[in-house]
Amino acid sequence: MAEQFDVAVIGAGAAGMMAAAVAGQRGRRVVLIDHAEHLAEKIRISGGGRCNFTNLQAGPANYLSDNPHFCRSALSRYTPRDFLDLIERHGVRWHEKHKGQLFCDDSAQRIIAVLVAECSVGGVVWRRPCQVGEVGRGEAGFSLETSAGRIDVASLVIATGGLSIPKIGATDFGFRLAKQFDLPVVPPRAALVPLTFAAADWAPFAELAGVSLEVDVSGGSGKRRGQFREDLLFTHRGLSGPAILQISSFWSPGEPITINLAPDAELADVLLAAKPGNKQQLQNVLAQWLPRRLAEHWASASGYAGRPLADIPDRALRELAQRLNAWQLVPAGSEGYRKAEVTAGGVDTRALDQKTMMAKSVPGLYFVGEVMDVTGWLGGYNFQWAWASAFSAGMAA
Repeated sequence: MAEQFDVAVIGAGAAGMMAAAVAGQRGRRVVLIDHAEHLAEKIRISGGGRCNFTNLQAGPANYLSDNPHFCRSALSRYTPRDFLDLIERHGVRWHEKHKGQLFCDDSAQRIIAVLVAECSVGGVVWRRPCQVGEVGRGEAGFSLETSAGRIDVASLVIATGGLSIPKIGATDFGFRLAKQFDLPVVPPRAALVPLTFAAADWAPFAELAGVSLEVDVSGGSGKRRGQFREDLLFTHRGLSGPAILQISSFWSPGEPITINLAPDAELADVLLAAKPGNKQQLQNVLAQWLPRRLAEHWASASGYAGRPLADIPDRALRELAQRLNAWQLVPAGSEGYRKAEVTAGGVDTRALDQKTMMAKSVPGLYFVGEVMDVTGWLGGYNFQWAWASAFSAGMAA
């Protein structure tokens, strides 16, 4: 005998719990299903364990999608202030870091606790850990074959996320289900992820692992072009840090990225103006704008390490300055889903209703959060999309 509910939500992460809570508090009978042993691991590990749960600046311009205006409606209906009101009612203390990023004062576990409590208020029934097998559709809605038995529902909300961080349970369930119902899927790719380089190409830079500095980074092409000022981190295999995570969402294989290692200085003008009579060695001059190890590296690579600035030809200084202010390099790839914070691509939002998140061709089927082709910048934007898209679906399902 099948269990009967009004709504089933598959995936008990940020978007799934939010959608279940909103629908339940509307009086809908909701079952929340998840396959993982541990609840909401992605929330728990985010923000260094303190959960960067939203960004005060979140707006449509902070999201990438093949259908860029899709996110506008949901983001306007459920704002960062709305989520703050929710967690403040539960006594969660928070603080703002730079660029509008909001974090819990103590633990990300507080956000999980808020969502669980909101589900409880809505009378949400939990089925976890629970595997979902076949999903069928009939006149009355959907039939789910699960490891806990058959569940029949009128509405089905898919909140199963993307492929990022498989070791904590990420799967392609949502993409497979979309294809089952003939919904298009924008090819998924790792995003907010460190970039790597061919070993031979990176060998001269591997010794710089651990060096960090603020840079301007740009990449991508056409409408999918981005530019950010953030911190860069050298690693043994390539580049990481917020600057690289941000630009990785815009980058496509084979394309170059451009990094300004001294974003506050036009180095050609500065070096040429400082040159007359200057007995300082080149690396010591560069160290005014670059970390010492990086300054020594570039001085050595130029062939003028140990030479007084006054003795270096103008042309050589201009060439060095050009490379430092616009270092262009082509990544070989990325660290992939195992280190990607999110998955770009996903269920094509052109097949969904922007006000309800429902599939236009499949009444009663909704998608929320990362499973969709909506990818936020680094800094709390993806959690805000989870809350906003889930609220829209929860109010409609």
